[in-house]
Amino acid sequence: MELPVTVQQALGDAAKGVSLRNANQANRHELLRMVLLNDGQGNLQAICCKEDLIDLERLNKQLERDFRLMKPREQVRVKERAGLRELPALPSLTGWPTIVDRRVDDLPSVALELGGQKSGEQNLAMVMPAEDFRALTDNADRRSFTVASENIAVNLDDSTTDRSQLNFAIKKFTSLRIQQRLEDTLELPPLPETAERIIHLRVNPNAVMGDLVDIIESDPSLAAQVVSWASSSFYAAAGQVRSVHDAVSRVLGFDMVMNLAMGLSLGRALKQPQDHPDGHVDYWQQAIWQAQSAGILASMMPRGERPVFGLAYLAGLLHNFGYLLLAQIFPPHFNLVCRSLEVNSVIDSSVTEHYLLGITREQIAAQLMENWGMPDEVTLGIRYQKSRGYKGASSVYARILWLGRQLLTARGIALGASEPIDQDVYDELGLDRMQVEDQFDELVASKDNVMAMAGMMNQ
Repeated sequence: MELPVTVQQALGDAAKGVSLRNANQANRHELLRMVLLNDGQGNLQAICCKEDLIDLERLNKQLERDFRLMKPREQVRVKERAGLRELPALPSLTGWPTIVDRRVDDLPSVALELGGQKSGEQNLAMVMPAEDFRALTDNADRRSFTVASENIAVNLDDSTTDRSQLNFAIKKFTSLRIQQRLEDTLELPPLPETAERIIHLRVNPNAVMGDLVDIIESDPSLAAQVVSWASSSFYAAAGQVRSVHDAVSRVLGFDMVMNLAMGLSLGRALKQPQDHPDGHVDYWQQAIWQAQSAGILASMMPRGERPVFGLAYLAGLLHNFGYLLLAQIFPPHFNLVCRSLEVNSVIDSSVTEHYLLGITREQIAAQLMENWGMPDEVTLGIRYQKSRGYKGASSVYARILWLGRQLLTARGIALGASEPIDQDVYDELGLDRMQVEDQFDELVASKDNVMAMAGMMNQ
């Protein structure tokens, strides 16, 4: 492949020393990324190792500015002006002031991701000697503003320390007066009444459809949402859905409505945060994507090995509940969390959250689910969804959440950083890879329906 003209011009004489290779085959420690920042007064491009976490607070203190990630629409304009789908870490493509992390200068060679410059092309990287890159960035400011991700010890696997980590984080980020009040309660909200009634219904072997209908109809807002859900084009119900009874009996079924109502009532227990990371899918959209994907994967597993569909769906619906908790428990610091997630979108959110707060959304959510007496399958699925190697109780729920997220992210649904999916992931779950890929292609093709369903949740 020939380099785009704008890239050749940006490289100048250094182009002679460049070799092209598949980015997935390049040394991952040598890959660089360039992040476009703005503070309302001017632009800045920051270059660092791809897997390093940008400490935005440290960078802003050093520069005495208030930079944040450039708005997505502005980034698109910059790429269009350069005639590129993605910008490699070449400062002269924009001509803006540039800052390079000092860890980059310690590399023997660097790899600049070029991306697939046309739709469907493989992701390429330009590899060059480190001295050539230093010459290209000779006029850039050099600072230390990153942390090696491998040095951030995220707790993905040990839930026995979650409570102490959460207590420590709360003490660190709240005033003494509030600490005393939080010592036992952790300021976690009580279980909503509707959800509590549904949990009791779930464990009642004599429960009938009328019991569920009564619970939902006692909450007019919830009842309206369930009827709207059943009426959506996604389910293409025959005839008009006129009541909760219709929604349960003719369209959705007892199990689906019970878990849908549970997810809705819990999601409404906390306010949606006013702030959010730009470029990330919002809470209810993420919930629907993951619920649908968990349901698909559960139903495709071999009989006798597959998890309970309703619990898998509920785990997907609540998988990101910890995000709402972060906003509630750490309100003064949530803005920094959002800004840091924006500039570190290629790194899993758990790394950023642990670095800033000492706790992750998955840990917080699992603590609350446990306090509320939620089913272990849901609690453990949410807690270990980022742990690829988790083998403990209810591990199948965690694994289908992990796999669903990777499959959706690979198809352009912005659910966070992506990881490669090895064949053994499919083998462990008894899934046919090609059939799963086809099902997820169909799911993403129905994006408008998913968005409509998420919109109903927000009402």
